[in-house]
Formats: sequence, structure tokens, C-alpha cells
Amino acid sequence: MIQRYKYNGQRAYARPLIHDLSAHLVLMLENYPERTPDLLLASPMHPARRRERGFNQAADIAEHISRQSGIPWSADLVVRNRRTRPQRGLNREERLANLRGIYQVTRSPPASIAIVDDVITTGATARSLTEALLEAGAREVQIWALARTPG
Repeated sequence: MIQRYKYNGQRAYARPLIHDLSAHLVLMLENYPERTPDLLLASPMHPARRRERGFNQAADIAEHISRQSGIPWSADLVVRNRRTRPQRGLNREERLANLRGIYQVTRSPPASIAIVDDVITTGATARSLTEALLEAGAREVQIWALARTPG
């Protein structure tokens, strides 16, 4: 479902997954309000890749969660400062090297941020984004995703 959504632009396939993730997160935050982040950050996509794909799936997910939870979201707090090879097909070490130094925080981040993405595979994107956010002054970073690739 996620592959058809992400690579074929068939957004209807992701709607039930996004809806269920949002419902789960809203319930979790009702039970643990102290875990509510100040901001949702859609995992950044290079503008050229976004033009090719036609949309940023992380932004779709973040926007939906924001509407359901009331937590603001951003697609521009962090930008990719250069285009990289697609992560698909790379192992963990290659992914980390591919992402080294590509994220630029554009303004002072809030204390608590949840990075929103479609799939966590090796965690390289989440790790690189988290490092950039913490270096810029965030104190806590959570990772929220539709799926995690089995190890």
C-alpha cells in the first residue's frame, strides 16, 4: 500500500493507514499529554524529487495528523541543502553517508518536535534529522511513521 502511495501517486492507498496512525496518536496524546510535541516536522524532500513525485508523502501525513491533533506542522523548518541518491536500495552505512550534512535548520526550532515520515527503514533519515534539530536547539525529537521496515 505504501509503495503504491509513494511511488505511483495512488494516495487512496495510504488514507486508511494515515487515518489509523492519526487516531492512535490522538489517543496516545490524550493519555500522555506531556508527550505532545510543539511541532510536527514533515521529513524534508529535495525540491527536484518533490517535483518528480508530485507530492511529499511526509507532508501529507503531517498535515492529516495536525488536523486531527491540533499540533501545528511545518515543511520548511528543515530543508535539504543538496540532492542525494535515493535511499531505496542502500544499506545503513550507505544511507548515513548519503545523508551526511544535507539538512539545514532554517530557524530556531521549538523544544519538542515529532518528525513525521512514511517509512523508517534503517533510521538514517531520522538520525540525520534529529542530529540537525538537536544541534539547532531542540531538546526532544520523536519519530512518527506509518511503518517500519523489519530489521
